[in-house]
Amino acid sequence: MRSQKREFTIGILSKYSEVNIETIRYYEQIGIMPSPPRSASGYRQYNESHQRRLSFIRRSRELGFPLEDIRGLLTLVDDKSYSCAEVQQLTLDHLDTTRRKIADLQRLEAVLDEMASTCDGGLAPDCPIIDSLSE
Repeated sequence: MRSQKREFTIGILSKYSEVNIETIRYYEQIGIMPSPPRSASGYRQYNESHQRRLSFIRRSRELGFPLEDIRGLLTLVDDKSYSCAEVQQLTLDHLDTTRRKIADLQRLEAVLDEMASTCDGGLAPDCPIIDSLSE
């Protein structure tokens, strides 16, 4: 018996992948999601491969990968030309970026904490936080 390929609408794809419909359309526009075939009535017809790809994109975005890095990963996957070493290098590069962002946020936290500690929270219109932000 021949297996039947499941096809579904963009709404069902959105539900399965937990990605907003407008975001799916955007990913198609920028070329990281392939445009699906259309039915005779013009509806997009998605399948499990679209769902897997979209889940990959969503998870990569949750981990903070920029779209261009995701595009690079998907190109490697699509060409079946990737090595684990290439994927590891992209991941290590992203890890370095993430660590720099964390350090920047920790410095920001210290500055905000210092600014907040200069204020006694009184009702007077003079506020050292506003003064600091105005400098």
